[in-house]
Amino acid sequence: MGDINVTLIKTVRGRTIYLVHDTNLPRPYSRLHVVQGTRGVFQKWPERIHVEGRSPAHEWEPLERYYPEFEHPLWRSEKIKAMSGGHGGMDYLESYRLIECLRRGEPTDMDVYDAAAWSAIAELTERSVVRHSQPVDVPDFTRGRWQSRAPLGIVPA
Repeated sequence: MGDINVTLIKTVRGRTIYLVHDTNLPRPYSRLHVVQGTRGVFQKWPERIHVEGRSPAHEWEPLERYYPEFEHPLWRSEKIKAMSGGHGGMDYLESYRLIECLRRGEPTDMDVYDAAAWSAIAELTERSVVRHSQPVDVPDFTRGRWQSRAPLGIVPA
């Protein structure tokens, strides 16, 4: 694990995840988040968005313009808005979701299979690096059950 590691993950459904681990290079603090699809891109820190066919050509727009349409219901909740905490409130929200799911007896946002898959990425990346960037398969910790898992619901605030 050097200063920077770039991991490309190809999903079973043909999606590509571009994962960058960069915590040591000299630069101002940033928690850069990027979600990009075939018709748009969202970045955070700074917050901005471009949606093909809606945004002006080759221009970023402020994310606030899209909040009424796309903001998650939990972020709209007065209870969540009133709370503060690290990382713009997301630390509180993650803890809140876990506690509420446990209280209600509902599935949590992350299960043991998710935890195993997410935790395996560092080891698998290291194996790939040792092999001069050769692909390494990610084990299916669910043994195929990911295909029939029900989507998670939204736990209200």
